[in-house]
Amino acid sequence: MGRWACITCALLIFHFLAKTNEATAENNLPFISKIYKCVNDQCIISEFQNETKETNDVNESMDVCRLTCGQYGSLWPRPTIMTTIKKPVIKFGLHNVVFNLSSVADELGKQYMTEASQVLMSSLKTICSPLCISNDNNLTVFITTTTPFTNIKWSTNESYELNISTNSDQITANITARTVYGARNGLETLRQLITAYGRPKFNGKTLVMAAEAQIVDEPVYAHRGFMLDTSRNYFPLSAIRRTIDAMGHSKLNVFHWHATDSHSFPLDLPSAPQMARYGAYSPEKIYSYEEIKDLLRYALVRGVRIIMEIDSPAHAGYGWQWGKDAGFGNMVICLGNRPWEDYCVQPPCGQLNPLNNHTYTWLGKIYKDLVSVFPKGEAFHMGGDEVAVRCWNTTDEIVEWMQSNNRSLAESAYLDLWSEFHNKALTVYDNEVGDSNSDIIVWSSGLTDPSIIEKHLDKKRYTVEVWQGNTVSVDLANLGYKVIVAVEDIYYLDHGLRPPTTYHSWKVIYNNKLPMSNNSNLILGAETCMFSEFADDFSLDIKVWPRAAALSERLWADPPTNALAAEYRLLQHRERLISLGIKPDRITPEWCNDREGECIISY
Repeated sequence: MGRWACITCALLIFHFLAKTNEATAENNLPFISKIYKCVNDQCIISEFQNETKETNDVNESMDVCRLTCGQYGSLWPRPTIMTTIKKPVIKFGLHNVVFNLSSVADELGKQYMTEASQVLMSSLKTICSPLCISNDNNLTVFITTTTPFTNIKWSTNESYELNISTNSDQITANITARTVYGARNGLETLRQLITAYGRPKFNGKTLVMAAEAQIVDEPVYAHRGFMLDTSRNYFPLSAIRRTIDAMGHSKLNVFHWHATDSHSFPLDLPSAPQMARYGAYSPEKIYSYEEIKDLLRYALVRGVRIIMEIDSPAHAGYGWQWGKDAGFGNMVICLGNRPWEDYCVQPPCGQLNPLNNHTYTWLGKIYKDLVSVFPKGEAFHMGGDEVAVRCWNTTDEIVEWMQSNNRSLAESAYLDLWSEFHNKALTVYDNEVGDSNSDIIVWSSGLTDPSIIEKHLDKKRYTVEVWQGNTVSVDLANLGYKVIVAVEDIYYLDHGLRPPTTYHSWKVIYNNKLPMSNNSNLILGAETCMFSEFADDFSLDIKVWPRAAALSERLWADPPTNALAAEYRLLQHRERLISLGIKPDRITPEWCNDREGECIISY
């Protein structure tokens, strides 16, 4: 019995080893990869093949195929004047990239382009992480600008020309622009003509780029914006920088910082430290003076200007409540009043006191601190929306003043009081800043109604950000006011997160053309807006991207309203955003992403 038991054991061991070897062999089978070819401007799967560890040929992955397939390849936004991208693609080495800045107009411009070039190199390193496979082919980028460095504004020329040519192992990219911001846009387009392929576990990934391209490009609209509300919920600087990274790669050029609201005042300012002390959610949830200053440069290097908003006289509350105890009287009224529906549009209630001169004194301190770190002449957003007449009209101090000054308590009389607030705030701003020509932005409101706005707001100073409809935008532009479009039922990214609002996909944003007026040059552009009642750092990316990128192509190129034709380029741009550490929303099943032309979803 013992002998037969040993034989049986031996057979079992043999059978086990055979199965183990069989499984090991199956696990070691080469991975089957898909090879793509560009056919009729679409990347389709042409064959399946065993993936090898090493090959001398460029692997036609989807990323590589889309680089040069179709008129615009995988560029986002699409160029506006001329686009020629030719095959083949060519490998190059990350450590063989050289930037020649000798033709940049001045030293400040050279410094700017040095920093912008570093952003490009960091992005290239990221896409072939953890290791870029070395290659002997060289890429030299020549950058030429013709005007001295200035800060970006609405009148800045952002056009550029990019020419790529290849001679043997030498790739040359020539970027020519009037300004450093045009040149930076050229660098971004160059970045989008580069991708990487390979499997990281097989030594690393290989960088490839279009070997030949000619692009002439400029934006249609000067204001291509995104607004973030950091009052309702606090966002760490890392989230803001991450968002600005994505904006720069999408050629969005304005970060509208809705910094304060009735909920909190997170700005720690040297002349008004009480604001953050009483208004921030916690000492950790503030933006210091130095952090604001550093963020301005961080954004500028990515082609993004920051426009700060201090909302007033409504949407102001916590941060102002210390005034009475400090001997300055009630600078804020209706703060936290309940039921909130009787006093304001949204809880918590809070509205600045237009009769208290100390209100303007402290506004001046806020303005002075902020403007001192911003470029001279930069636009400033004073808010100015949703003033609740019912707050002022239930405040004894204001009602008594109105009556003693022979004013009625009708809404029209309160519009006059509202207008006087803006005039006083503007006077304080001009006195503190020493500049009576800078652009002041306000939200559309009852005060900006086209039938009465000329009575209240000077069109030479005020730009109106319109959230109430395209008709208002056209009427205001026809009157001679500069307009930024932010129509809520298209561009508010928080809509759909609360009733009765409706969620709009990227396609709705993409297909929404901006209105035209008799003064079309006064329609400066548009913004998507992320009010943060239902968003914080953990949900920011998925609610903003890639929908905000849909607006970038609408404003840059103003293409036909055919989002379906742009879908696969946006899919590639989404992949680029992921490489930056962004976590954008998914817009198709992965199967559809692999099968261009077979799975376009119309909704």
